[in-house]
Amino acid sequence: MSKLKCHIKKGDTVVVIAGEDKGKSGKVLQVVPQNGRALVEGVNIVKKHMQKTQENPQGGIVEMEASIAISNLKVSK
Repeated sequence: MSKLKCHIKKGDTVVVIAGEDKGKSGKVLQVVPQNGRALVEGVNIVKKHMQKTQENPQGGIVEMEASIAISNLKVSK
């Protein structure tokens, strides 16, 4: 799969223009141009069940950001 052109870079502040989190804004943590998705701080929060490990001895349910389609994001000024 070829690399797609992105108008968003890591560190940009973006606003969600479509979807469940419409109107929310945040800083871009990671961009995955191959999939056309980006990880935005505080947007698209999901709950993930984590197994107990040495790094996470508590385990349980953790809230974390999931990626969002780049087409649903707009760079804010």
